[in-house]
Amino acid sequence: MTRLFRKLEKKVGAAPGTMVHVGEKKAEKVTITVMDYDPPHVEEREITAVEECLPYRGSPTVSWINVNGLHDMEILQQLCDIFGLHPLVQEDIVNTHQRPKLEDYQDYLYIVCRMITFNDEEKQIETEQISLVLGPNYILSFQEREGDVFDAVRERVRRGKGRIRKSGADYLAYVLLDAVVDNYFVVLEKFGDHIESLEELLLGNPTLELLQNIHRIKREMILMRRSVWPLREVAGGIGRDETPLVTDGTRIFYRDVYDHTIQVADAVESYRDMLTGLQDLYLSSISNKMNDIMKVLTIIATIFVPLTFVAGIYGMNFEHMPELGWKWSYAFFWVVVLGIGGGMIGYFRSRKWL
Repeated sequence: MTRLFRKLEKKVGAAPGTMVHVGEKKAEKVTITVMDYDPPHVEEREITAVEECLPYRGSPTVSWINVNGLHDMEILQQLCDIFGLHPLVQEDIVNTHQRPKLEDYQDYLYIVCRMITFNDEEKQIETEQISLVLGPNYILSFQEREGDVFDAVRERVRRGKGRIRKSGADYLAYVLLDAVVDNYFVVLEKFGDHIESLEELLLGNPTLELLQNIHRIKREMILMRRSVWPLREVAGGIGRDETPLVTDGTRIFYRDVYDHTIQVADAVESYRDMLTGLQDLYLSSISNKMNDIMKVLTIIATIFVPLTFVAGIYGMNFEHMPELGWKWSYAFFWVVVLGIGGGMIGYFRSRKWL
């Protein structure tokens, strides 16, 4: 449950705009990389001093500055000051429990989204906050750790294929958002395979462990829903708003991201319904198994009731019982018992109760 409900004691009593890292420390050190490009060239390098980022703010080329690690407040403060980010933006960058949102600060757009990956060993999702600052000619991206879903984007920039190097920073922001949303489909596909395997196991042998797995996946779906649904507003807002930072030619691409988020949200809801159905299937299977057990026990008890009645009569200690002195009374007793039992079994089979 700690993945669904976060503790924010560090923020209690702090002034608005205070940079306090809230969340896990997922990187050993803060690293900054830059990809600066235009149609004829691309430059890729790692920044060793924050001051080296200053020329990229007013550069005529498109600059993508990526930051891995959010725990070093001094480095982040210097970088934010270089690009003139509002204190509330700085606060939100280091608070890794933000919901996806879009904020317009006139000179730049601040975008928050969540990158989701699937842990194959634990069969659960891992989320990471991605903060994007879209300026006139630059993109600042802040990540909690190294490793992301942007490798394909970097390769496109290096090769110069398509329109990415011919377009501005607004198109780069779209490509980054699109990469995040496209990876949602990959995660959902893996969840779909896992849910399908659970359904087959559930039909064969419903166990308490399977029910626990279903509950765990439902919690994962809740976590994913929290990441996906607000992102619709982000993509839809960029596609609708008349901001000079996004051209009309690029705005239509954000509408495509909006459509993709709707598809992901629908898929998440479908999987939640499927998991609810699996819970009902588990309860039905357990109930049917219990009914089968009770039916067998009831049939056995029903067969032995008349036999017990006969045995009880002739087990009484009356002195004068004519049958007790008969030579064939014991054999006749077993004929009666077996006849009654066999007749009842035959009757049950004719009614298909056995």
